[in-house]
Amino acid sequence: MIPLWIKISYTLFVILTAAVYTVKYGLGNFLWFSDIALFATVPALWYESSLIASMMAIGILLPELFWNVTYFGRLLTGRRLAGLTDYMFDAQKPLSLRALSLFHVFLPVLLLWMIGRLGYAKEAWFAQTVLAWIVLPLTYLLTDPEKNINWVHGPGTKPQKRLPPLVYLCLLMIVFSLLVYLPTHLLLQALFS
Repeated sequence: MIPLWIKISYTLFVILTAAVYTVKYGLGNFLWFSDIALFATVPALWYESSLIASMMAIGILLPELFWNVTYFGRLLTGRRLAGLTDYMFDAQKPLSLRALSLFHVFLPVLLLWMIGRLGYAKEAWFAQTVLAWIVLPLTYLLTDPEKNINWVHGPGTKPQKRLPPLVYLCLLMIVFSLLVYLPTHLLLQALFS
């Protein structure tokens, strides 16, 4: 159902991105949900897995919408809307490195197209929640708090100080499940049933 040229070109892009990101950002960077989706889409394409495509769509559609709004908003207006895409405008980073991050633009579109072809897996919300509940504690334990991957230390760029760190982490796990994943699940279920 998915053309071979898409599978091959996407896989080659992911291999290139993985090699460059490993050198430039380190392995901890791959715990970002967007990077997990980037990688998980490879087996989703090759196995034509509705479940994996659906999970990754649930995991990234809302965050990627925010990323795209902040990126294109700044690109078009010159105004900084949020810090999430500041690195895309950092002249200290090579243009080729920043260009790889444009997967944030096409990956959501690819996942929606895949779900349109393969169907939406209704068990994706539960599966993505389980995945997040594994990834978020691992991110908390294994990554540098200054990088604040998946916002496990606080919203934005700085660690939060209001709540005990583990209480904040547990609340974040609930927020991802109920306020990010569940609405996306319900929308995708309605659109693709």
